[in-house]
Amino acid sequence: MFSKGNLAVTCWLWRSMRKLFLLLSLLLSHAAHLEGKKDNQFIWKPGPWGRCEGDCGPGGVQSRALWCFHLEGWTSHVSNCDENSRPPKERSCFRVCDWHSDLFQWEVSDWHHCVLAPSSLGQAEPRPEECVTAQHGLQHRTARCIQKLNRTVAGNEICEHFVPRPPTEQACLIPCPRDCVVSEFSQWSECSKGCEKRLQHRTRAAIAPPLYGGSQCPNLTESRACDTPVSCPLGEEEYTFSLKVGPWSKCRLPHLKEINLSGRTVLDVTSDSKERVTFRHQSYKPHHHSKPWDLEIGYQTRQVWCTRSDGKNAMLSLCTQDSLPLTVQSCIMPKDCETTEWSSWSPCSKTCRSGSLSPGFRSRSRNVKHIAIGGGKECPELLEKEACIVEELLQPCPRYSWRTSEWKECQVSLLLEQQDPYWPVTGPVCGGGIQTREVYCAQSTPASTAQRAKEVSRPVKKTLCLGPAPPASQLCNIPCSTNCIVSSWSAWGLCIHENCHDPQGRKGFRMRQRHVLMESTGPAGQCPHLVESVPCEDPMCYRWLMSEGVCIPDHGKCGRGHRILKAVCQNDRGEDVSGSLCPASPPPERTACEIPCRMDCVVSEWTEWSSCSQSCSNKNADGKQTRSRIILALPGEGGKPCPATQALQEYRSCNDHSCMQLYWETSPWGPCSEDTLVTALNATIGWNGEATCGVGIQTRRVFCVKSHVGQVMTKRCPDSTRPETVRPCLLPCKKDCTVTAFSEWTPCPRSCQPGNATVKQSRYRIIIQEAANGGQECPDTLFEERECEDISLCPVYRWKPQKWSPCILVPESVRQGIMGTSEACGKGIQTRAVSCISDDNQSAEMMECLKQTNGMPPFVQECTVPCRDDCTFTVWSKFTPCSTDCETIRSRRRQLTGKSRKKEKCQDSDLYPLMEMELCPCNVFISQPYGNWSDCIIPEGRRESQRGGFRVQGESKECGKGMRFRAIACSDKNGRPVDPSYCSSSGYIQEECVIPCPFDCKLSDWSSWGSCSSSCGIGVRIRSKWLKEKPYNGGRPCPKLDLKNQGQVHEAVPCYSECNQYSWVVEHWSPCKIHNELRSLRCGGGTQSRKIRCVSAADSEGGTVDNSLCNQDEIPPETQSCSLLCPSECVMSEWGPWSKCPQSCDPHSTQRRTRHLLRPSLNSRSCAEDSQVRPCLLNENCFQFQYNLTEWSTCQLNENATCGQGIRTRLLSCVRSDGKPVGVDQCEQRNLEKPQRMSIHCLVECVVNCQLSGWTAWTECSKTCGHGGRMSRTRFIIMPTQGEGRPCPTELTQQKTCPVTPCYSWVLGNWAACKLEGGDCGEGVQIRSFSCVVHNGSVSHSAISVDEALCGEMPFQDTILKQPCSVPCPGDCHLAEWSEWSTCELTCINGRSFETMGRQSRSRTFIVQSFDNQDSCPQQVLETRPCTGGKCYHYTWKASLWNNNERTVWCQRSDGINVTGGCSPQARPAAIRQCNPACRKPFSYCTQGGVCGCEKGYTEIMRSNGFLDYCMKVPGSEDKKADVKNLAGKNRPVNSKIHDIFKGWSLQPLDPDGRVKIWVYGISGGGFLIMIFLVFTSYLLCKKPKPHQSTPPQQKPLTLAYDGDLDM
Repeated sequence: MFSKGNLAVTCWLWRSMRKLFLLLSLLLSHAAHLEGKKDNQFIWKPGPWGRCEGDCGPGGVQSRALWCFHLEGWTSHVSNCDENSRPPKERSCFRVCDWHSDLFQWEVSDWHHCVLAPSSLGQAEPRPEECVTAQHGLQHRTARCIQKLNRTVAGNEICEHFVPRPPTEQACLIPCPRDCVVSEFSQWSECSKGCEKRLQHRTRAAIAPPLYGGSQCPNLTESRACDTPVSCPLGEEEYTFSLKVGPWSKCRLPHLKEINLSGRTVLDVTSDSKERVTFRHQSYKPHHHSKPWDLEIGYQTRQVWCTRSDGKNAMLSLCTQDSLPLTVQSCIMPKDCETTEWSSWSPCSKTCRSGSLSPGFRSRSRNVKHIAIGGGKECPELLEKEACIVEELLQPCPRYSWRTSEWKECQVSLLLEQQDPYWPVTGPVCGGGIQTREVYCAQSTPASTAQRAKEVSRPVKKTLCLGPAPPASQLCNIPCSTNCIVSSWSAWGLCIHENCHDPQGRKGFRMRQRHVLMESTGPAGQCPHLVESVPCEDPMCYRWLMSEGVCIPDHGKCGRGHRILKAVCQNDRGEDVSGSLCPASPPPERTACEIPCRMDCVVSEWTEWSSCSQSCSNKNADGKQTRSRIILALPGEGGKPCPATQALQEYRSCNDHSCMQLYWETSPWGPCSEDTLVTALNATIGWNGEATCGVGIQTRRVFCVKSHVGQVMTKRCPDSTRPETVRPCLLPCKKDCTVTAFSEWTPCPRSCQPGNATVKQSRYRIIIQEAANGGQECPDTLFEERECEDISLCPVYRWKPQKWSPCILVPESVRQGIMGTSEACGKGIQTRAVSCISDDNQSAEMMECLKQTNGMPPFVQECTVPCRDDCTFTVWSKFTPCSTDCETIRSRRRQLTGKSRKKEKCQDSDLYPLMEMELCPCNVFISQPYGNWSDCIIPEGRRESQRGGFRVQGESKECGKGMRFRAIACSDKNGRPVDPSYCSSSGYIQEECVIPCPFDCKLSDWSSWGSCSSSCGIGVRIRSKWLKEKPYNGGRPCPKLDLKNQGQVHEAVPCYSECNQYSWVVEHWSPCKIHNELRSLRCGGGTQSRKIRCVSAADSEGGTVDNSLCNQDEIPPETQSCSLLCPSECVMSEWGPWSKCPQSCDPHSTQRRTRHLLRPSLNSRSCAEDSQVRPCLLNENCFQFQYNLTEWSTCQLNENATCGQGIRTRLLSCVRSDGKPVGVDQCEQRNLEKPQRMSIHCLVECVVNCQLSGWTAWTECSKTCGHGGRMSRTRFIIMPTQGEGRPCPTELTQQKTCPVTPCYSWVLGNWAACKLEGGDCGEGVQIRSFSCVVHNGSVSHSAISVDEALCGEMPFQDTILKQPCSVPCPGDCHLAEWSEWSTCELTCINGRSFETMGRQSRSRTFIVQSFDNQDSCPQQVLETRPCTGGKCYHYTWKASLWNNNERTVWCQRSDGINVTGGCSPQARPAAIRQCNPACRKPFSYCTQGGVCGCEKGYTEIMRSNGFLDYCMKVPGSEDKKADVKNLAGKNRPVNSKIHDIFKGWSLQPLDPDGRVKIWVYGISGGGFLIMIFLVFTSYLLCKKPKPHQSTPPQQKPLTLAYDGDLDM
């Protein structure tokens, strides 16, 4: 059982659950309601697309965010939006990468036309009320991103990734709208006399078309009725009647029923019947490729009716004539031009990929099968071209660059020949020259293959290489060789063994040397031998050199004693060596001597041995040396006597060797040859991968030469001085000849060739490197030629016309049905077949003949079948022959045939002449010179005989005798130009002329070098050349001449003379000769003498030469004072040498010399001093030495060189500090520093004359015929002038006038009058003829008709020679003739041209002859065409003078033409003048200024606002009142009052004598008072009035006006 508490809980639970259930149900129902509305309230909104990610190219992916939005704008969970309409979150995209920049680009079109800028509403603005110069506009263009390769369109974002999109819109200016501009009207046409109503008209022409939205042209015609004084009575109007012919109908074929009809006058013109009779005429034999070509002959008709002069039709009988016009005629059925199908497209012309993006082109063609006939459709274009781009990747286009061969050998002769064309090639040449090389164009090799250096491109056409070609010639230098300069010979040395290290035998040699002063230069420079030897006996390599001490007495102070001997062993060069080397034992250490006692005779020491009297011994004399001693003091009593005279001198032989010197002579070194041992060891691999060429050997021959004899046995010369015969050398590398590959064969012509000429093709190759040093030689064949194979001969095609067919008339039934006559006569058509055949009579396509000829012969022509009443004639005979006389006449005849001979009208010779006469052609020709003389033309000499590929200027003549030419114009007796060959074979007058030759400055050859200016040390040698001929006519100028010295050119070089070349030789002093011989003692002072002579060191025999050759400053004394001491006197020895000063010559240092006592005096008196000391003084007893260098000499060239590399030298000498030159050995002994370089290379600029190419061939004449033609030839500068060479001529082009050949041309005549073929008005045909004329090409020359055969084939079609026309009938409204073309006008803004091309216009208006026909009038026509040379015109309004407040206003162009249109309507001045407000006051009128004024005799009273208040009468003018009223009633004055007052004045302010008149002063004073008065009145007017004053309004102006008049 439930308890009460449980029940209560249960009830509460139930109530709670019920409420919860209710709440849930409400929520569910609300949710269902929301679900139903969800589709309408939530939408998807995508974000922007993100960046394209992923692979490059089209494989990229881009994504974006998606949101679910409530319609009220707040976001919601995505589940609220419909999943089915969810936009995509990802999409594929094109991912742009950097390398895409090479594949895509912007492509922009041209700017479109400028259009008016739209307004803010989006519409184009309406035309503004007033446009001043131009309006603002916009122009657009398209920009799209394309793929470069195939030009397909890609997404713009691809290109925008690299380059911003180009602007597609820009502002522009549009000129203001310009209305059509027309001229003034012409005069009215005249009215015809009569009573009927007529119209008269006037016309005007269009001058400029409407532009930029301007208004169209107004009517160009105005018509009005004529004023007829009397109108015609009713029914009696005077009319004229005209037979009017209509246009011919189209050509058609007759139907079958038309042919069967007879007697019908009306032709059935319906086209429903398909049956027809075809008159076929086979006119073309079918080719195997084409269908038969039929000419169909049909007929055409036209209408004829009668019209009245008022434009209405009338009965045909009113217009009857003798015979009605032809209304039916035969015709050719029109056929359109027929062509073949298009050929396939040719391959694209662009076959490779170049830097430019320009496309290639391809073309296709079609041929004519049948040309248009009978007015059919003309042939369309036969060739079509289009741009093309090959889709697949192309290979890059080859690039070409200039290449050169190596420089060829240097040629000096080319320059030498410039100076002297007859220069003889003798001896080795050196110095400056010219070398050449080949320059050719070849394909550039890519970098990948550039390492293969051996690969040489084949030469191609030079036009493929861009830019200037490298030079093909340059200056070069062949080094000159100079021999060495050597010193003089030294003295002969001692007799020594040939080899001191291994002395053998008793034979030896004495030697002497000389040394090199300047080394040899160049490959052929040589030195003479430097050592000479002579054989000798008892050679000794080492010798004892003795030095003696003072004599020391053995006992006491005098008597016998001894000297200490000091011995040193020396070699042959004077150097101290070990004593063991000297062969003999050393000499004793003491030698006996004697000291004289007080009474003994005293003798001096022995002198040095003199120089040898001979340098060698010959048969006549041997060499001798002497030495002597002298008696110094006489003996006393009991003393030792003096020796005999003979004992005072000693002799010995010297230089006993033979005078025949021996020396080694060598041949030049041979070439460097391979030494197998050495080369194998020395071959190496260089860094660039090529083997170097190793070391070889050079050899030469050596022989022994005896002077004055020649070659002797080798063993006679000392082997120790034998020169080497082998030396190592660098082997020159072998160089094989290198040639390019052969060029491509020149192309054989693809097209056929005329005639049977053989065509050759050729190819060539170029030597790049010549063979050298035994390398592989060049091939013999550098040029190859062969005949082209499979060359087809051009077939010659020609037209072959058949005979004309019989004349075909209109079918009889048609003729009878229309004309009612059956006679088969009248106009018809005849045809013929025309076929194209080759020269072997084979039929060919029509196109072949059309290509080779201008047109096609006519295959249709009109013909006439004579009617019974017509006159018939035979064919004209040939003209009678002409005699040689120019005045004769030739004739031809014809005769009447058949029944015509009996007809009277045929006998009329005026209408039907039977004979024609004309003047005979005259063969008398007149020549007349034309144009200026040509340049002087030198005839071509021998063509370029090339030396090393380089043409020397002297080989083609540039000066001398030539010819100059003047063209002639040749004409016949009638003044018609003819070919100049009739007057002169060449077409020129010729006369000799001279181009002066340039002469260079000519100098003599160099004189021989003069002797050196100094006999010792450095001097100068001079050589000179002098002027032989001065330059003229542009020759080479002379160098700077010494004009004072006969125009000489000097050249000085330093020279060196050895100081010991000539020397003084002295003999011994004679004994002292005492002056006082009378004295018993023969002692005391005296003199002694000796002989001196000058000898040459070079003379082998030591012969005496002239004393002047030796240095006169150093001449030794021939006499000197001496003394012979007496027995009692003290005797001292000779002074010894001074001791040496230090090299610095320090004045604080001293030098000393000594002597010793030989014999004491008898008395104890002391002897003289035995030593002396003196300071070392510079340039007195102490000298310094230094090397002296000369300046560098001028650049010395070899004798055979004229320029190029030379040598500058300087010389070395030794100079003492006092300036005296001394021998170089003095400096060498002191070990002074010697300068290194005594010679340097230098360059003498080569003087090169201008080098020119040969003349090119004469060009074609600039005009094909007539006056003014010129032909020219040119030459080019190969090498410009260098230095002072002959300059290049200014004239590199020569011109001459062409012979004046006649110009033949077809000329179209003017259109003939409209031919109506029997009618009075209506539709007809207009024809014009053509004629062959000759003229000379000048504007002033009039053309003269000549025979048509001279002009060749006629180029005109029938359409050019015939055109439809019409003659208006009286009363018809018809178009007038075209106006003349207006002048060329440009569109301009502010006077500046807006465009380059102008435009000109013409118009054609209609003329109304009857008001009844106005509705049938044609439209007026305006034609505009572009033109050049236009002008800017501006348009301004013009106005006449006012007349009764009216004037004429018109527009005028700046060239003075009055026009309608062109001026701005807004700026138009008024034509009628009106005052506002109108002038209604009494006595007032409207003035020219547009304001109201008063008549004469009245003055204006003005209001404060400037308007007229009223007119007041001027006092004193009552008597003229009536006149004023009359004036006011009739004609008001045209001019204003002030104007009238001053109009009649002709007062002169000056008297005849020039003084100012009195009334002028009066007026000046009055004017001054008026000015003061005006200032005062202005103040009163401007002053503010008081309120209580009430002055009448008219009183103040009245007072003012009155006062003013009084002042006047």
